[in-house]
Amino acid sequence: MIRPSPLWLLLWAALPMAARAGPAPDLAADPLLASLVEEALLRRPEVLQARAAARAERERIPQAGALPDPMLSLGIQNDGFRAIEVGKMESSYYQAMVTQPLFWPGKRGLRTEVAERQAGLVEAQLARAELGAEADVRRAYLDLLLVRDQLALLARQEALWEQSEGLARARYQVGAGPQSDLLRAQLERTRLSQQRLGLEAQERTRLQSLNRLRGHPLDEPIATGWHLADLPDPVLPAAGEALADAEVRSPELRQARLSVQQAQKRVELAGRERYPDLAVGAGVMYRGALDPMWTLSVSVGLPLWSGRKQGRAVAEGEARREAEEGGAEAVRQVVRLRTEERLALLDGLLRTNQLYRGGLLVQSEAAAESTMGQYRVGRVTFASVLEALNGLVADRASFLDSIAQAHRLAIAQWELSLDAPAGGAAPMSAGPVPGAKAMGGSPARAGGAGGGEMAAPAASSGGM
Repeated sequence: MIRPSPLWLLLWAALPMAARAGPAPDLAADPLLASLVEEALLRRPEVLQARAAARAERERIPQAGALPDPMLSLGIQNDGFRAIEVGKMESSYYQAMVTQPLFWPGKRGLRTEVAERQAGLVEAQLARAELGAEADVRRAYLDLLLVRDQLALLARQEALWEQSEGLARARYQVGAGPQSDLLRAQLERTRLSQQRLGLEAQERTRLQSLNRLRGHPLDEPIATGWHLADLPDPVLPAAGEALADAEVRSPELRQARLSVQQAQKRVELAGRERYPDLAVGAGVMYRGALDPMWTLSVSVGLPLWSGRKQGRAVAEGEARREAEEGGAEAVRQVVRLRTEERLALLDGLLRTNQLYRGGLLVQSEAAAESTMGQYRVGRVTFASVLEALNGLVADRASFLDSIAQAHRLAIAQWELSLDAPAGGAAPMSAGPVPGAKAMGGSPARAGGAGGGEMAAPAASSGGM
């Protein structure tokens, strides 16, 4: 009779080295991830576009406060049509005049301040693009680690089923077990081969996504050396600190506040527009042999229609300022809501991970080991072995997914996304655990603890 190696020994050999001894690495300190982020910030078209737009908007600031160009006028005044009388008649001359329009005092400064606020709005969009680019790379890298760890776990499951098949064959050969046990073990191994094809396809698509984000050929290999089980859980910040940080760093909230300031400056500028602009002119009249003449002039606009234009512009600006203030408050509320939601979900995930590490995984391994031992001596059916092994691997797969979910939430909190967080602790959800079918190979066991997930969830957006 074939005696399989103890399950705990096989599972220990499958663990990454960092999970067995030594300090746990920090995802933020991964040099590979840091280089991927740097490449994305340097090459991603969306970031380059936002940077160029911010530079362009900055160039508008000095334009907004500049004076209008002066006007040069050249002319001639002549007595009669028979001949040019310049130098002969006192009222005949050549004329050169320069006119410089001038704004009413205060208008140039206000226009400059309005342009500065507009540049700030575009720079806030740049900050969002950079945050989003870095967060997208972090998520894509996390998803790549997850699918590769799932492939490693699938290999471990294949080894377990190979042992189970050997045990079923040995019992069948000595007449202690039915042929159906051997056939069922072979069926499960075939199903695992099918699952491997799906996971390998996911690994390739996630590699392509990560390469696209950093501007490299889509199928360029990326050698990862870290594993999710090695990573410590993200730190759960205090609610007050997280809210304060979000209100300071949120690009959307910064945009909203700048919009309110810009609207206020527009109101002040509209009030200044009630005062007329000026134009100063100076000219010289050349009269040939006669003494030259000169002229100075000042022109003032007459605001005869201010009741229909400038007055209404002030009322319009005040209404728009009120609208911007309402929008800013709405953004502030959403920022606080998303922060509180992520903290609540992250707290649940961290507690779930503690349950996995604190006993659930050990208990699941012990139950599988005990079931295998009892089947070896004919005290339980092969269906019990099937259920125990699938449950063991499902728990490990679910643990990997729970770690990934926690890091996605931490990334979304760092990114300060306004998208609603999706999901949460997978074992805590009301519905079936995504991907549990992929790893389990059979329906979830009754009373199972946290059915696991082999096929990784869809790549999360900024809303995680």
